[in-house]
Amino acid sequence: MASNMDASIQHSNGGLTSSSTGSVNSPALRAQDDEKQEQDIIPNGGIKAWLQVFGAFLLFFNSWGVINTFGAYQTYYEFNLLQARSSSTISWIGTFQGFILITFSIVGGPIFDRGYFRHLIVGGSFFLVFGMMMTSLCSEYYQLFLAQGLCVGLGAGAIFLPSVAIVATYFTTKRALATGITAAGGSVGSVIYTIIFRKLQPRIGFAWSTRVIGFIALGCLIVSLAIMRSRAPPRSKTHQQARKMVDLSAFKSIPFLICIAGMFLAFIGLYIPFFYIIAYAETHANVTEDMSFYLLSIMNAASAFGRIIPGLLADRLGSVPVMAACTLASAVLIYAWIAINSLAGLIVFSILYGFVSGAVVSLPVTTVAFLVPDLSKVGTWMGMAFCFSGLGFLIGNPIAGTLTNVENDDYIRGIVFAASCVVAGGTVFSMLVGYLSFLKRKS
Repeated sequence: MASNMDASIQHSNGGLTSSSTGSVNSPALRAQDDEKQEQDIIPNGGIKAWLQVFGAFLLFFNSWGVINTFGAYQTYYEFNLLQARSSSTISWIGTFQGFILITFSIVGGPIFDRGYFRHLIVGGSFFLVFGMMMTSLCSEYYQLFLAQGLCVGLGAGAIFLPSVAIVATYFTTKRALATGITAAGGSVGSVIYTIIFRKLQPRIGFAWSTRVIGFIALGCLIVSLAIMRSRAPPRSKTHQQARKMVDLSAFKSIPFLICIAGMFLAFIGLYIPFFYIIAYAETHANVTEDMSFYLLSIMNAASAFGRIIPGLLADRLGSVPVMAACTLASAVLIYAWIAINSLAGLIVFSILYGFVSGAVVSLPVTTVAFLVPDLSKVGTWMGMAFCFSGLGFLIGNPIAGTLTNVENDDYIRGIVFAASCVVAGGTVFSMLVGYLSFLKRKS
């Protein structure tokens, strides 16, 4: 295990350890080694590297950005298209979207590692845009579930993994910052798309408002496809066939196991405030409908800064300590949410929680990239990690919905559940900090 830690530390500092078998006098082996060394030189900057960040920002803008817009759609469905359905039933469309987005990484990761990242972007772009266009034509619950829940979720999932994995192959010393900028695209997208739908729907209707979002997404995704390039060439057919969806060696890494346990626990409760801040403001704090809507926008906007600024600290202090601190801070804020019953307090809460929770969303990416001993497997390891966080996301909001009674203004049990899960995740991340420090001293 100490040797695995040494490999991770060397990789984190800008290089990957490699070894060759056979005679160095062989011209074929020398050429192969020279090619590998050239691939392993990580840019850590330059126009090409930062263009990948911009392209990945747009991918995040149209994956998490579109998914997080569902709150606006849920409000519309409850009062218009799906009046006969309960809030809990309608919310399953958005929850399933997020679950598919995250867990698709278990498939997308190996595909990325095989060199087919452009195929992921093309396929994901098609499904996402097609799903939004089909959503604009839907009138029944099952149609919306298939178009918006399944189709859009698959498309967003296919473009999500490349958006974070490719940045990790271009940066080491500035990886947390680059990943934070990338992840900020999700927050910016959710703010912009939510406002677009909110403002256009009364003027041009549900169908065309949804199509406008689809056309904007299409334009952004075309830009990403045009500028993004894989740093390493596609693998040989032999290597591609050998790559599996699950790298079992990852489960031999104790730091990785601790990390995915923390991600699972944290993601159970992390998004519950995003789902319930509007209802809480209207029923508990007597905030007007328009202002309660902007509380979600404020939270998402603050999350954008939370994905960038902590990244600067993470590049200096390490991703794991900063992630642990922000997770625990998120839990404290959720507990404090119980005592807030005014608009001013909710604004402050939205800003602070959006900021610290944004770091919890973005920093696991750099943490997994740090833990993987070979960047050729970074997509697979990330896919496995996101699968566990996706399971947490899937079960968290339905459980909170069962514990919460919006009609009777009873949120305490749901809030306590969310905070307790997040504090459990923060505790596990703190254990990871201690374990990595122990391995470093031991080595």
